[in-house]
Amino acid sequence: MSDDQGGFEDVRESLDGHPIRSLLAYARPYWLRLGAGVSASFLTRFARLVPPIVVATAIDRVVLGSGEPGLLARAGIVPPGEIAGEAARIALLERLVVIAVVAYLLRSVTRFASRYLLQSTAQKVQRDLRNDTYDHIQHLSMDFFVSHQTGGMMSILNSDINRLEQFLNTEFRQLIRVVATVGGISVVLWIYSPKLALIALAPVPIIGLASGLFLNWIEPRYKSIRETVARLNTRLENNIGGTAVIKAFNRHAFERQRVAAQSQTYHDEKVAALRIRRAFFASLRLTTGVVFVLVLYVGGRDIILGTPGALSAGAFALFFLYLRRLYSPMRRVGKSANKYQLAKSSAERVFGLLGKEPTVAEPDEPHVPERVRGDVAFEDVTFGYGDRDPVIRGVSLDVPAGTTVGLAGPTGAGKSTLLKLLPRFHDVDSGRVAVDGVDVREYSLRALRAGIAIVEQNPYLFSGTVAENIAYGDHETLEAEWTDETTPSDARERIVEAATAAEAHEFISELPEGYDTLVGERGVKLSGGQRQRLAIARALLNDPSIIVFDEATSDVDTETEELIQKSLDRLIEDRTAFVIAHRLSTIQGADRIVVMDDGEIVESGTHDELLDDDGEYAALWRAQADSGASVRPIGE
Repeated sequence: MSDDQGGFEDVRESLDGHPIRSLLAYARPYWLRLGAGVSASFLTRFARLVPPIVVATAIDRVVLGSGEPGLLARAGIVPPGEIAGEAARIALLERLVVIAVVAYLLRSVTRFASRYLLQSTAQKVQRDLRNDTYDHIQHLSMDFFVSHQTGGMMSILNSDINRLEQFLNTEFRQLIRVVATVGGISVVLWIYSPKLALIALAPVPIIGLASGLFLNWIEPRYKSIRETVARLNTRLENNIGGTAVIKAFNRHAFERQRVAAQSQTYHDEKVAALRIRRAFFASLRLTTGVVFVLVLYVGGRDIILGTPGALSAGAFALFFLYLRRLYSPMRRVGKSANKYQLAKSSAERVFGLLGKEPTVAEPDEPHVPERVRGDVAFEDVTFGYGDRDPVIRGVSLDVPAGTTVGLAGPTGAGKSTLLKLLPRFHDVDSGRVAVDGVDVREYSLRALRAGIAIVEQNPYLFSGTVAENIAYGDHETLEAEWTDETTPSDARERIVEAATAAEAHEFISELPEGYDTLVGERGVKLSGGQRQRLAIARALLNDPSIIVFDEATSDVDTETEELIQKSLDRLIEDRTAFVIAHRLSTIQGADRIVVMDDGEIVESGTHDELLDDDGEYAALWRAQADSGASVRPIGE
């Protein structure tokens, strides 16, 4: 078994434009909220620059009593010149306290506003993106689900989209922090001392260049890590879903080895990336440490020697207060670069998936009949999965409305594949499939599939109640059952009627909560026969014109099979029915029996005609008769 699928590497080929620009486009509808949040965030950062300036002014003007004007005096906020007398100093101190209080109050209000507005915007983008991605996946064609596994899809819908929300929530604010803090501090430092400002700001381009190199190096590694995570999720999902098989064949050790191997691959890739990350961040800290020492030496030496333009004591303290704030966001640039690359890798998968077009598409002007009558025609149909050899070869079959057609033949003959072309799960390679004389490719997919119901050998039940699973067959009934606290009586009556017709009402009534009993994941709390009858009830509620019945009685006991046959009789009454049968006795009474082999129709006729021809059908009939396989035929 291969683990090649699940990484979703191929979806990147469908990416249109830069993935981060596509992500930001999702924030565009919330531009007013986003703009207010960005403005509040800038105000927060600027308000944080005020207290150190207040401290510098207090040291020079209040404590030391010097005539250094300082930035606040130049701005006209405090009086210039030397402050003489205790009363004047206290008055200046009180003014500085008020300025500090206003700065902290502004910072608190704008910090709340910015975090709330930006984080709530990120949550809205996450919601919209997950809804759109889920909806897009649901509209992709069946060939996509054949070649991509559930674990990989869940990884995109959960891990990748959550990572994008975290990126918008955290790193967007960090970008504002870097721009506002570095820009504001640079201006203030330059006003006080251009020479020391140049020393303090020297690491900025170095950190920018190093971050760019780091991004180029780490990008392919994070792509590989995301793909490895998707494959690991797929393996875990497969194994958890196949627990019964693993236990039955005692393959715990084998599966543990496979999971351990993929976990080790993920570990090795993650540790390799971690090693470089840590080295990168350590280098940034070393660079900022060197600058700190240089500012201490050069600035201190100028003060000692009385060099013209030397800083005052308060301004010197201001430099070190700002250096700490300057390099904190600058060191964060490296982490942001790391987060950006993770987000870019996730965005490539999400928007690559959103860029994947369904191979079965809605026509520009779809045909929408009032009701499908049920005439079906396969006209010289050929079909194959992808680049593989055709599974169906030149099949032609004309089925008038109300006809029951039984399909027989060995496993792999193409019976199920042929009928998957009817609701347009796949499109033919050549020829055409027509319903009521109209090519199915011209139909509205919704209208076409509303007229067709499929009952499979292993029907899928959703995790919910018995009533919800039956109601799935009719949109209005489902809405009433799912959304209302008290289901309208007419909706529940339709559900009970369908269950009764499907021979399911009796066993449902014996369940602990009746129709409100939870069936468990995939209907695990019910037997195979019970699940089958619920699927038939669901189909009956849909009231289709065409019914496809795919070997639904092959895995149940004789008594249950008799009950299913009764419900089937009601299901196919006055409808076009296609019945794929492993036990030929179940299609003995069909209006027409079609025998397929290797993708072609090799025989066609009634049961008696095919026995008289003494061909492949007759051989299969004799083989099953000798083995004692028998059941009441459909329609009798």
